[in-house]
Amino acid sequence: MNTGRVVIGGSSGFMGQYLLPRLREAGREVVTISRSNADIAWDDQDAIDRAVDGSSLVIGLAGKSVNCRYTAENRAEIFRSRLDTTKALSGAIARAENPPALWVNSSTATIYRHAEDRPMTESTGEIGTGFSVEVAKAWEKALFADDLPTTRRVALRSTIVLGHGGVLGPLKNLARLGLGGAQHDGWWPVSRARRAAGTAHLPGARRGRQRFSWVHVDDVARIIDFLEEHPELDGPVNAASPNPVDNTTFMATVRAVLGARIGPPMPRWMLEIGAIGIRTETELILKSRWVLPEKLSAAGFEFRYPTLEAAVRESFDR
Repeated sequence: MNTGRVVIGGSSGFMGQYLLPRLREAGREVVTISRSNADIAWDDQDAIDRAVDGSSLVIGLAGKSVNCRYTAENRAEIFRSRLDTTKALSGAIARAENPPALWVNSSTATIYRHAEDRPMTESTGEIGTGFSVEVAKAWEKALFADDLPTTRRVALRSTIVLGHGGVLGPLKNLARLGLGGAQHDGWWPVSRARRAAGTAHLPGARRGRQRFSWVHVDDVARIIDFLEEHPELDGPVNAASPNPVDNTTFMATVRAVLGARIGPPMPRWMLEIGAIGIRTETELILKSRWVLPEKLSAAGFEFRYPTLEAAVRESFDR
């Protein structure tokens, strides 16, 4: 592992909280940027500039969680929180006398289209449509907007990240209540406003066949280490296990690890009502995300958690 200073923008989230102690235990100086409980606040651009100048690695993770209802207010904040923070980091790098060698910025594998026919890779993946895709496209555009000739940039297109907490927390509780069955898509009324906003999820995969691409949080951290060691890697990089499954298999694995015997399928009408109740969107579980780590595999990266059961067991400490 490199020994230079690391600047983490968006250090208070799931990924930032995992990276921070890991990097410090490795002996690296880490400077954090966040809205609260960090070394620097996002509105202190001068301090951000000083932290970035002379660092060896910048990691951008900031952005409002998409685990919310896509109201006009939330949509605007999802965009703003990503674009403003990415521009702040980009400006700091542009002004630095000694800019970092590498800037890894979060992106999302949701940028690819709903895919049931074939996997999406960096070279052959097709960009999708809709609100979530537009967010991803704008995020990556901000990352590559400025002329930063001495800083290599990577858009880390992460799939669903597993680990302690995160998305598995609610699923664990549902499975124990006997509600951990496959999530089935189907017809649901879509308003004209949702169509115009790009937030309408139209029926896609049936009977839990939507693909579920995932990656363990420990492998995401190791991917960042790997990127520092491999200067030939830049641009979009898919952070995804080489062994995606479908939704039915994913939920069956969760139930098996927890010892939950009962898990009837959940039809879309039930999912939509539940999503309204917990203030989230069904797109997060019904869109078919089929993503493979083409660049990482070609460069020789070895996943510590290549298979789903091992990743889920570690996440649940079972």
